[in-house]
Amino acid sequence: MSRLVPESSEMPQDPDATDVLIIGAGASGAAVAWSLARAGIGVTCLEQGGWLDRTDYPHELPDWEMHRQTDFSNDPNVRGRPEDYPLNNADTPIAPLMFNAVGGSTIHWAGHFPRFRPSDFRVRTLDGVADDWPIVYEDLEPFYEENDLNVGVAGLNGDPANPPRGPRPLPPVALDPAAYVFIDGLEKLGWHWWPADGALLTAPYGDGRHVCNRCGPCDLGCPNGAMSSAHVTYWPKALDLGARLVTHARVREITVDARGRASGAVYYDRDGVARHQAARAVVMACNGVGTPRLLLNSASALFPEGLANSSGYVGRNLMFHPIGFVSGEFEEDLVGYQGPLGVLLQCQEFYETDLSRGFVRGCQMQLHHDFGPLTTALGGFTAHRVPWGADHHRVLRKRLGRTLSITAMTEDLPELHNRVTLDDTLTDSHGIPAPKISYTLSDNTRRAIDFVVARARELLETCGAHEVRELPCVPESGWHLMGTARMGNDPETSVVDRWGRAHDVPNLFVVDASLFVTGAPVNPTSTIQALALRTASWIGAHHREIAA
Repeated sequence: MSRLVPESSEMPQDPDATDVLIIGAGASGAAVAWSLARAGIGVTCLEQGGWLDRTDYPHELPDWEMHRQTDFSNDPNVRGRPEDYPLNNADTPIAPLMFNAVGGSTIHWAGHFPRFRPSDFRVRTLDGVADDWPIVYEDLEPFYEENDLNVGVAGLNGDPANPPRGPRPLPPVALDPAAYVFIDGLEKLGWHWWPADGALLTAPYGDGRHVCNRCGPCDLGCPNGAMSSAHVTYWPKALDLGARLVTHARVREITVDARGRASGAVYYDRDGVARHQAARAVVMACNGVGTPRLLLNSASALFPEGLANSSGYVGRNLMFHPIGFVSGEFEEDLVGYQGPLGVLLQCQEFYETDLSRGFVRGCQMQLHHDFGPLTTALGGFTAHRVPWGADHHRVLRKRLGRTLSITAMTEDLPELHNRVTLDDTLTDSHGIPAPKISYTLSDNTRRAIDFVVARARELLETCGAHEVRELPCVPESGWHLMGTARMGNDPETSVVDRWGRAHDVPNLFVVDASLFVTGAPVNPTSTIQALALRTASWIGAHHREIAA
C-alpha cells in the first residue's frame, strides 16, 4: 500500500511547511535545532513526550528509589508511560533504554562524556574487522569542541591517552574518598587512569543552571539542572532563536512526494488527531531503535522495503555496549552513594586491540560511586541481593556506603543479524507497529567481557575490597543504541552518506547513533552531538539546494 500523502489529502495540515522537520527532541535533535535556528533556518521538531518539570523527578519523594523499578525504569515496557511505546525484547539478552520526553534519554543519564579516539574511525584498516567510517576524528574535532562549550563539560586537560583538546570549560568532579581508593589500586597496578569528562556543572557556567550538589541518583533525572541534558542546554537556546517544538506528537510515518523526496510526517497530536506537518527536509533523531522503526514503517509504493532502505541495511547492525558490572565492598564507610553516579574516573588501559587477550578491539572501565539503600538491597546491577530475613539490616548496613562499582564496557562490533524489525502483532496505543529487537552476543564480545570483568575484579581487590560481586552481562544495560542506519560511501552497504544524508532520499537525514559504523568502547553521547552539529552545519550551508 502506498503511504504517499497527496496535496489534496483531507488530513489536517499544520499551518505552514517548515524548512526542516526534526523527529525527536533528545541529544541529537536538540543540537540540530539549535544549530539550524542559529543559521536562520525554520525548524519544527515533533517530540513524542513532553517537558518534565523538576517536580516530576522522584528525588524528593520518600520512595524515590522505588521509582527506579517502576515509572522511572530504564525499560519502557516496565515504565509504561503514555508517551512510551512497547518493545518486543524476547529475542535479546539486553533490553534497550529509551525515554520519550524533551531531552530524550539524556534525562536517564549519568553524564559520562568521553570522545571517541582516532582509531575508532579506522577499525577495518587497523584491525581487519567491521568497516572504517567515511570520516576521521579530525572531521569531528571542531564539533566536539563546539559541543563541549555549549553543554558545559567538566574535565581535566592533558590526558596522554587521547588527542589534545581545548581547555575543559569546567573543572573535573572533585576527588573524594571513593576516588582515592580507586587511584591507590590503579597506581599499584600501573594502569592508566584519568578524571572522567562529565556533562555536568561543577562550577557556575552563566546560564542560570545550578551547580551539582552531589545528591547521587543522576539516572533518575537531575532536578537541579546541573546535568547537561538536552532540555536544559540546547532547547532553551533553540527556542529563543525561533525553533518550534511540538510535544506529545507521536509520529506514524515520514511521507514522500511523487519524486521520492521526503515531504513531511504524519503524527498524532495530544488529542489523538492525525495531522500532517509538511517540510522541505526531514531529520531523524529518534535513537537507534526509534529511527529504523519509523523508516521501516514509512514503506510506500516508491519505497516498498521501508524509506531509504534500498540497501536493506535499515535496522541491521544493531550495536549495544554490553557491560559487566563489578562491585567491591570495603571495611570503611566511603559514602559511596554520594556524588555524580557515572562521572568520577576512567581507566582506558585496555582500550586498543591486543590480540594476546584473545579478542579484537578494546574496553574501558568506568569507575564510579554506588547506589542508595533500596538499590543496594536489590543488588544494584550485579543481582546479588541482600538476603531477606533476620540478618537483612545487618548485611545492608555492611554494604550501604561501603561499596564502589565499576562499569566494565566493551566494544560491540556490527553484525547483520543483530537488528531492529517491526513486530507482526505488537503495536503502540495508536496502532503503530512496535519494534522487535533481535540480538545475540558474539564470541568476540563474550571474550572481551570476560577479560574486562576480570580486570575490574583485579582492580577492586587491589584497592582493598574484601568482597567482590559481579554480573558479566547486565540485562538492563542497553543504554547505547547504535548502527541501525549506518553511514558510508557505498549506497549498497549503508543508509546515509558521510553527512548523514540518505542515499535514497536527498532531503532526509539521520543524526542519532543509528548512523554509527562502529561503536568504540565508550559512551556515545558526545560523538552523537558532534555528528549532529556537523550535519546541521552542512544542512545550513546547503539548505537551498536541499529544498529545491
